[in-house]
Amino acid sequence: MEFGAKGQKKAKPIDVFKNVKGRYTGLIKALTTDVDEFYKQCDPEKENLSLYGLPNERWEVNLPAEDSPPGLPEPVLGINFAREGMEQKEWLSFVAYHSDSWLLAIAFYAGARCGFGKADRKKLFDMINDLPSIHEVVIGVPKTQQKEKPTVANQSKNKSKPNATKRAAEPQDMFTKMQQKYEEDDDDDDDDDEAGEEDEDEWGIEMDVEEEEGETLCGICEGKYAKDEFWICCDHCETWFHGQCVKITAATAEYMKQYKCPPCSSKRARTHFTEY
Repeated sequence: MEFGAKGQKKAKPIDVFKNVKGRYTGLIKALTTDVDEFYKQCDPEKENLSLYGLPNERWEVNLPAEDSPPGLPEPVLGINFAREGMEQKEWLSFVAYHSDSWLLAIAFYAGARCGFGKADRKKLFDMINDLPSIHEVVIGVPKTQQKEKPTVANQSKNKSKPNATKRAAEPQDMFTKMQQKYEEDDDDDDDDDEAGEEDEDEWGIEMDVEEEEGETLCGICEGKYAKDEFWICCDHCETWFHGQCVKITAATAEYMKQYKCPPCSSKRARTHFTEY
């Protein structure tokens, strides 16, 4: 369905809702009943992949649209790269709330293309809001939402929110640690073994990036570090990379417990293959 196309009958809120709900159903299948197949298709060794929910209640893992700009808003990119550094439940949660965001983006886009006014937009989003979010279906409703609201007399007894404060501090702590790692100088050079040399030939990079005049260089493009760019360090070879060069965003990195760069991942894949 191409929203707002010329010659097409003007869509109503219910038409857009049916399209969004079909995609919603497909996404839930991928993250619940079809989760083993979905997990298998999100191979970290492949290129950037996205999860698409289709209007016919099916799903697919595919590369992003080549059109620029795309005909519809695109889902989050690189879910397969995030898979390797996260536990499965945490990774599914990550994909679920990005899927919720994507569906809302499609609904907003469709409403704009179809010329929905305030009343039609409200009708559309009321219908969407009546559905549980994908994240709620996949992970479950948080206990704080399941509890009934306290009465006025009891509100003063339940004001402390230590968990909320802790959760809010976690992203900032992670960002601070990453900034500290950016400023560290790595003076140790590791010896490359034969497998490491093969990786260098394959990827065209040096596993141990040398620093010139105290400046860190990217292991892919050999560009110099700049404070306004996102960088990420491989936890195995300790080489630094532009996030853009290895297709990792700051938002994705926050949820990765460990990052392994493409050369190290390739090395592991070849070793695993020869052992079996």
